[in-house]
Amino acid sequence: MSSSPHLPSPWPPSTSWRGEELGELLRGKRLAALTGAGMSTDSGIPDYRGETGRARVSTPIQHREFVHHEAVRRRYWARSFLGWPRISTAKPNPAHVALAQLEQAGVVAHVITQNVDRLHHAAGSRRVIELHGALANVVCLTCGAKELRAELQSRLSRMNDDLVARDVVVAPDGDAELPAQATESFRVPGCLACGGVLKPDVVFFGDNVPRPIVDEAFRVVEDADALLVLGTSLTVFSGFRFVRRAAERQKPIVIVNRGETRGDPLATARVDAPLGEVLPQLARLGLTTKNR
Repeated sequence: MSSSPHLPSPWPPSTSWRGEELGELLRGKRLAALTGAGMSTDSGIPDYRGETGRARVSTPIQHREFVHHEAVRRRYWARSFLGWPRISTAKPNPAHVALAQLEQAGVVAHVITQNVDRLHHAAGSRRVIELHGALANVVCLTCGAKELRAELQSRLSRMNDDLVARDVVVAPDGDAELPAQATESFRVPGCLACGGVLKPDVVFFGDNVPRPIVDEAFRVVEDADALLVLGTSLTVFSGFRFVRRAAERQKPIVIVNRGETRGDPLATARVDAPLGEVLPQLARLGLTTKNR
């Protein structure tokens, strides 16, 4: 799909981005922000693909495998047990803080995030749609009861005190690299309410984002004057569909990401620069939005 003739001519990807011109493109507009794992790399949580756009070696957990295979669940929880501290202690970085400031200034109306780390909330963003849920919660697949992930971590620790803490490579979903043999004896507790199977309250690969959440995100895009895409390659359709909807509605699309994205052909402006540089400068520009 080519750019709409009613929008400004697209900018080519550039590492020397033009702050004032980007500010002029967005000034007076009510923005929806779509964020991905690149938002959290400066908080110590790696993304899935890096600047090259190639997937990292770690394979994300698959929904069907988790639901149907006890060994897969045991492996997930063992790896998550080691990876959770990195997620739970991560702090918002300047990009998160600047995006929250833009919301407080009335420029960003909503954040639609593909992330599960809750760092937008920690930075002060209030209107956040979590497409893929949040690792901070655990849900029972049998009765639907929920438990805080921090409380489950304590139970896991008591049941597996022989698993020595180690330095591990952590993925955005909290999964950590761990040899298969190290997970074979890992013990996983059941639901406190019914003893059923526990699952992190996130959307695994191969599962669908709940329709009400998708519909809400589409409404946010429809209501916005422009879409700001931050730190995502848009490889997964879960996020790309909102970029496509914005393009169909002829709304300006600004993509800020290190490396190529699936949405580049639809972008009005494409900035290849660190989010920790771009977003704070946008916040300092004093963008205003038209009254609604």
